Amino acid sequence: MALDASRTINGSYGEIWHEGEWVTNTQSAEALVEINKEEINRSGTRWVGHKVTSLTGTGNITGYKVTSKFTKLIGSVADDRKAPYVTELIFKLDDPEAFGAERVRLKGVQFDQIPLSSFEVNSIVEEELPFTFSGYELLDEIVAG
Repeated sequence: MALDASRTINGSYGEIWHEGEWVTNTQSAEALVEINKEEINRSGTRWVGHKVTSLTGTGNITGYKVTSKFTKLIGSVADDRKAPYVTELIFKLDDPEAFGAERVRLKGVQFDQIPLSSFEVNSIVEEELPFTFSGYELLDEIVAG
């Protein structure tokens, strides 16, 4: 079957949803799960086997700085009397020419740094939000017609 180029997914239709709101200032986003393995040496062969031992979810969101919302939410960890901020994110790809939409819910999201301040003269200010997560659920999947 030949690739129908019109069915490839355009990242311009990517969205991030947080607490029921579309994070419209997002410029790029990534979430992935690293599969961690231990090497298993086996007798009678030179081949090393591998045993899956754990999973690590990491991601990053980059976007224009528009408000201090994430600074305030993530910054709660700096208060010794408050728990770290833990949330969920939904990543959505919904290109109208694709075979459908994909939505992935990331569970147990915890951000890795507090975005306090950064700027450069004559440049639009961007904010980077690296995070970890501890589970995911594929809510909608893209299936070829």
